[in-house]
Amino acid sequence: MSSRISPLRRRVGEFTLTPEQYALAAYVALGALTVIVMSGAAVRLTGSGLGCPTWPRCYGKIYPPLQTHAVIEFSNRMITIPVSIAAIAAFVLAFRRRPYRRDLMRLSLLLPLGVVAQAVLGGLTVRGALDYGWVMAHFALSMLVLVAAVALAWRATYEPGVRPLSTDRMLTLWARAAVALGALTIFAGTAATAAGPHAGGSPGQKINRLDFDGKGTMDFVIHRHGEIALVFGLVALLVWWLARRSGPADPADPLVRRFSTVTCVLIALQGAVGLDQYETHLPTELVWVHVSLASLTWLSVLLTACAVGRLQPRAVGVSEPRAASRARVSV
Repeated sequence: MSSRISPLRRRVGEFTLTPEQYALAAYVALGALTVIVMSGAAVRLTGSGLGCPTWPRCYGKIYPPLQTHAVIEFSNRMITIPVSIAAIAAFVLAFRRRPYRRDLMRLSLLLPLGVVAQAVLGGLTVRGALDYGWVMAHFALSMLVLVAAVALAWRATYEPGVRPLSTDRMLTLWARAAVALGALTIFAGTAATAAGPHAGGSPGQKINRLDFDGKGTMDFVIHRHGEIALVFGLVALLVWWLARRSGPADPADPLVRRFSTVTCVLIALQGAVGLDQYETHLPTELVWVHVSLASLTWLSVLLTACAVGRLQPRAVGVSEPRAASRARVSV
């Protein structure tokens, strides 16, 4: 028996991944975590949030009844399975990557932990009858998990010392400000949805919506969301301009230019969709597009900040040659 098992153990022990292969696994996990955010939004916007009023089972069974809302809500739960596999794989495979990097192992651990936390919070959201506080926290946690996934994918793409530190203090600080404003915009967006007609329940179900000013709550929150989004867009445009202001002797990083351009385009699309959905009284399909674009914009602004990189300490730049020689450090 032992002689048959030992070759198998030997093969498992010899199984390793190249940096490129592990980076692919990290990006697969990032894609899976993005997809489940969009599917979760579809559940809420179709009014299927309480399609399965019990958790983890649906009406006490391991399968849903043949009802539209129940099938939609339970399908979103099932999507969690491949997403969990991708997140766990990113963590497990981090140990088999060669050369081994502890920073990737630590970052990858956040993905399965985030999925577990999402599942628990999702159950609490259902048990809490889709109270707006639970729903907002559920989406906010999704965005935080995406931060970890983006950081993992970015670090897995580059070896330590490959990407240079940023010497453009203005660009670096404004790129970080764009991330903060992006987070605030998304938070305001979740508040607008919580005060609107798409609280997640189907007609007839009583859902505790965000309400602090009666019928004026939704208009107030939507307008604040729009104002914050406008500031976010202006800052993103500033980052785009700063990434292009350098001359031929000091060219900007093409990745920064590319990601900042994508961010500006996505924000412009967001603005157009947001105005259209407001004028057309928040149709479900447009709201789903708006939420999906918000997730993609979040990824883009995070990648822009990653491409800009960490700021080179001022003490390093004593002389130009020494600054250049020390600029290439861990990303």
